[in-house]
Amino acid sequence: MPLNSYRFRSVWSVDTTPERAFEVLADLGSYPSWWREVRHARQVAEDAAELRCRSVLPYDLVFQAHHNAREPEAGLLRADLVGDLDGTVSWRVFGEGSRSRLVYEQEVVVRKPLLRRLALPARPLLKANHELMMRSGQRGLRTYLAGFEAALGNG
Repeated sequence: MPLNSYRFRSVWSVDTTPERAFEVLADLGSYPSWWREVRHARQVAEDAAELRCRSVLPYDLVFQAHHNAREPEAGLLRADLVGDLDGTVSWRVFGEGSRSRLVYEQEVVVRKPLLRRLALPARPLLKANHELMMRSGQRGLRTYLAGFEAALGNG
């Protein structure tokens, strides 16, 4: 695998139904409301958005995410990424009693020139940065969903 290629997998658990989890994850435009590292989202097509992300390290990644699978019954969301990251990302949503288990998988090639040049020395930092971003995303989604449930009078 080239040094500028990455595979990531994260598993989250959230207190909501699979249907609600799927709905939130499918809405790319809502990501900045609950995931602080997703700094901006701009809808570019019905099933596509341009996202700008930044975690701890001092760089932004800008890419478009185009849904190529959106299957609520199967709990599958998948998107192609194009831009500073090229590749695919997917969410699998599973019900576990009153909770949902969310499996995130990403396989990308980093295209941002600076990160390509620093591929070897920065690889451990980039992986750690991604892990911090994912932890923050899980916390943000849990908080967002708790507020949604409370607003409905279910919390």
